[in-house]
Amino acid sequence: MTEHEERKQRRLDARSLRGLAHPLRMQLLDALRRHGPATASQLGARLGESSGATSYHLRQLATHGFVEDAPGHGKGRERWWQAVDQGLVFNSGDFEGAGPEVRGMAEVFLHEVAATHARELSTWLSTRDTWQGDWQRGASDMSDATLRLTPELAAELVQKMHALIDGYRGRVPEAETPGAAQVRVHTHLFPIETD
Repeated sequence: MTEHEERKQRRLDARSLRGLAHPLRMQLLDALRRHGPATASQLGARLGESSGATSYHLRQLATHGFVEDAPGHGKGRERWWQAVDQGLVFNSGDFEGAGPEVRGMAEVFLHEVAATHARELSTWLSTRDTWQGDWQRGASDMSDATLRLTPELAAELVQKMHALIDGYRGRVPEAETPGAAQVRVHTHLFPIETD
């Protein structure tokens, strides 16, 4: 696996969750992961926030090890930031028995992830006509399925979906490849009531 293909992932714990569980911080980290190094002012413009707010929250992310200075960028007093990790791992089991403060932060984190997924899907739906026909004909997907599974089978399915997705990382390594675009894949698997 080449360095480009490696995906350094960070497993969240109570301390790191404390530094991340804020909607703007999560948006800042996501912007740096997806678009590369940037300044607080650039991120503020991208997210519709003041540079003062983005600067404060970037420093909080840095304190908890999510972002760091981006070497080789900027000049003078400009401070450029970059994401430390390219992925986050949240395991609900790591927070069993946690106190109300940690459980509350976990809820903020999970709801912001869900809101981000909803925003991304909504953006795709409203802009899909601007994409080439191949992206509209079979290269995109919005589907759902209902299965009857045990927790063990559900965990197996999740693992297999993630392995399948990981198998596609780095297969089109060059940004200049004709027709290539960054894509987002959302997976959700959860039990439902069947009244």
